[in-house]
Amino acid sequence: MAQRVVILGAGVIGLCAAWYCARRGHRVTVVERGGPERDGCSFGNAGMIVPSHFTPLAAPGMVALGLKWMWNPESPFYIRPRLSRDLAEWGFRFWRAANAEHVRRAAPLLRDLSLASRTRFEELAALTGTDFGLVKRGLLMLCRTPRALEEETHAAARSRELGIPAEVLDARQAAALDPGLRMDIVGAVHFPLDCHLNPARFMTALQTLAVGAGVEFLWNTEVTGWRRDGRRVTAVCTRSGEVAGDEFILAGGSWSPGLARELGLKLPLQAGKGYCLTLLQPRQLPQLCSILVEARVAVTPMDGALRIGGTMEIAGLNETINPRRVRGIIRAAIRYLPAFQPEDFQGIKPWCGLRPVSPDGLPYLGRTARLSNLCVATGHGMMGLSLGPITGQLLADLISGERPAWNLDLLSPDRHG
Repeated sequence: MAQRVVILGAGVIGLCAAWYCARRGHRVTVVERGGPERDGCSFGNAGMIVPSHFTPLAAPGMVALGLKWMWNPESPFYIRPRLSRDLAEWGFRFWRAANAEHVRRAAPLLRDLSLASRTRFEELAALTGTDFGLVKRGLLMLCRTPRALEEETHAAARSRELGIPAEVLDARQAAALDPGLRMDIVGAVHFPLDCHLNPARFMTALQTLAVGAGVEFLWNTEVTGWRRDGRRVTAVCTRSGEVAGDEFILAGGSWSPGLARELGLKLPLQAGKGYCLTLLQPRQLPQLCSILVEARVAVTPMDGALRIGGTMEIAGLNETINPRRVRGIIRAAIRYLPAFQPEDFQGIKPWCGLRPVSPDGLPYLGRTARLSNLCVATGHGMMGLSLGPITGQLLADLISGERPAWNLDLLSPDRHG
């Protein structure tokens, strides 16, 4: 039976949910705090589709590495010091989750969801008028030190155990795979199933598909509260009035916890700020996307341009640019890719976006027990784009009363109380 579905948020998760729900015959309204020309983390990211990333952010060794990095404002990970009970609780939950058992349980599910999402990207790319630059040439994990290459070699072995192909390369083999890029590395790991695309073009294609399917968008509309009747949400309240529905999807990214709190829901989440710079006329243009392993910097070719980005800055809902974080990215890029020089980045306006990061590194996805007609879809961290299509499909399944193809208990919105 067709439902009136109200989706809060028009990022990649909200748009994927809107498209898949509308395709199933539901009447969909998307409520978005920004305008049609918004520029959130769904638009400026590295554009990677990464089945290789089956290890959640909360993993063994990450606490020690984070403590080492957090004192350096140019490091891959930085927490801006501030008095915050939410931040302290998030950090404690991250510490508890960063263990081998958590990774063992989460990896098969993340693998399955990522591979299914990759297939959905291929299906979307085959639709008329949805060219968003999908490139299926794989990902290179570039290592400058023998220790990093050894660690990535172990990760490649685990990947193959999970059925995801991975090949360990020396420096010469890596150069032969992507001859257009000079690299100062000792070796690399190639994940051939990974892909990349232009995220801004993907968002435009999704929005066009959604509009064509009859989705209504309420732009520049901030949600101020909820209307409830017992265990059911009946409407969201905005400054322009109420938006009624039968089913509701909370996909507000880093802004989701505040909206959830008004319903008595606890969604531990921190905004992880990422930065990028896009060189429109780069000295060299690779054919594959890559990650500079020790620096945690992503490099992606996009329509003749080159996007370089990274870092995880935990600083609250703060979208100001920290120049030291940007300098860290530039210095890392030059170390790994010696054809580039500091002057290549002069005059380029840095971009930043806030990624919603859960303490255990897994998204919140599914219904909540507190309210019978509310689904939550947030907390994807750096995997929002990669997991967007499968998240949208799973939400459409839930709204349609169908059983998901996978057990989503690990992703329950209620798992933190």
